[in-house]
Amino acid sequence: MTGPRRAFLLDAARLAAAASTGLGFTASTRAAGPAYPFSLGVASGSPLPNAVILWTRILHDPLNAGSTPALALTVRWEVAEDEAFRKVVGKGSAVASPALAHSVHVDATGLQPDRPYWYRFILGDAVSPVGRTRTAPAPDAMPARLKLAVASCQHWEFGHYAAHRHIAQAAPDLVAFLGDYIYEWGPYQLRHPPRAVRVDESFTLAQYRARYAQYKSDPDLQAAHHAAPWIVTWDDHEVANDYAGDVDERLAQDFAARRAAAYQAYYEHMPLRLPVPKTGFGELRMHQRYDWGRLARFHVLDDRRHRSPLACSKPGRGGSNVVLARACDALRDPARTMLGGEQEAWLAQGLSTSKARWNILAQQTLMAQSSGVPVQSPGDGRFWTDGWDGYPAARRRLFDTLVKSRAHNPLVLSGDVHTFYAAELRRDFDRPASNANPVIAAEFCGTSVTSSSRAQARTQENVERNPHILYGRSDRRGYMLLEITPSATDARFMALDDVRDAASGQSLAAAFRVRSGSPAVERGSVTI
Repeated sequence: MTGPRRAFLLDAARLAAAASTGLGFTASTRAAGPAYPFSLGVASGSPLPNAVILWTRILHDPLNAGSTPALALTVRWEVAEDEAFRKVVGKGSAVASPALAHSVHVDATGLQPDRPYWYRFILGDAVSPVGRTRTAPAPDAMPARLKLAVASCQHWEFGHYAAHRHIAQAAPDLVAFLGDYIYEWGPYQLRHPPRAVRVDESFTLAQYRARYAQYKSDPDLQAAHHAAPWIVTWDDHEVANDYAGDVDERLAQDFAARRAAAYQAYYEHMPLRLPVPKTGFGELRMHQRYDWGRLARFHVLDDRRHRSPLACSKPGRGGSNVVLARACDALRDPARTMLGGEQEAWLAQGLSTSKARWNILAQQTLMAQSSGVPVQSPGDGRFWTDGWDGYPAARRRLFDTLVKSRAHNPLVLSGDVHTFYAAELRRDFDRPASNANPVIAAEFCGTSVTSSSRAQARTQENVERNPHILYGRSDRRGYMLLEITPSATDARFMALDDVRDAASGQSLAAAFRVRSGSPAVERGSVTI
């Protein structure tokens, strides 16, 4: 990192402590000298065999949206076959409009399949950081491997983004981020604090935009975006904790407007190939599908916008609860949904038509049943209602769809619960696996990038109570690194030494393998 960008970041770090409690620096503390317009870096995502989305946002000061004039700006972009841009293969211009926070989404088309490219943006004399991206393989190709990093849950308040530094160094082909890219509260500051302070909750479009700017100012997060294309989905904290559809914890009458503002800010800050709804951002469709040749099909799900209200919430509140299954009739309601009917049908169609060796469900939260007490007989259990355990009928429908579709090698990737889990999924978790109750799919759930979790002793007790969960680790932060080949998927759970240390090292917490043709999860050591 050299030149004006490095100087900008150093100035920003020095001034972070002097930031006002609003959305910008006070006039007396702004950095002197020319302001760098690419303070949030660049990103790419939504890769196709011939195209990729390129993203940036023109913002001269992450904590002061007014630092960028409220005018439409013309930004140039370039794509090259080499990092030095000796062979430029695509270029053009795009308008950064204040209506979309001066964000830019370029669909760079006409590219060759299955190869790396480098890209950059230019505004006046300022040149953005160079990002590395990659196109998907041709539809009929069978790649030898796909190196995939998986991350989620990166609360600014609970540590540094060393996990993203390690993701960038791993040089994956693709990154999947499974939700909670931001959290809706915390001081607007450019330093990760030593402790969390619950202030400044986001409700308006301006506040959500400021929150993304804060998060995306982090150099390690930028490095992970610069290293590879991303596919993304959201969870609850991009809007508000434990919301379900159009219902939040507060049962707020104006929640739909808050959610629409949060969805717009999400779109403005992600490298997404999604149409902007004519009816407004509150109707933004998040579920997406991406093919990696014939090796893998990614079914990227949205389990927030379409779900039924949470079951058996506390009196006078929305949001989650922990309930005994027999005491919560709503858990047995077959009409309740996690994905909504349209998305369920979309998933069924995508699975039934898939020719991929691996069908990967990239979604938000643990799918395996996780009872907080031993299950003595069917229908027993104590469950947290915000996860799939709060929607058992919807989960059974999804499992039926996996079986009926005959899709090859279904594999579920999860986040949300701030814990590494490896599990085997079956339709009836209350009965042992058998020919009549077979394992349907493997599940790998990643821990959080930073967000805190419970004590490991409690997680170990949970593993012992739920025999289909083969491994659980909640006392470490980090990410997952997968190598997907035609014959097997190898998963490594990569754990940070100390999330509060920006220079933290990492170690291998556990490794697992799933072989093509068998959903069983094998424990072992692998090299990626």
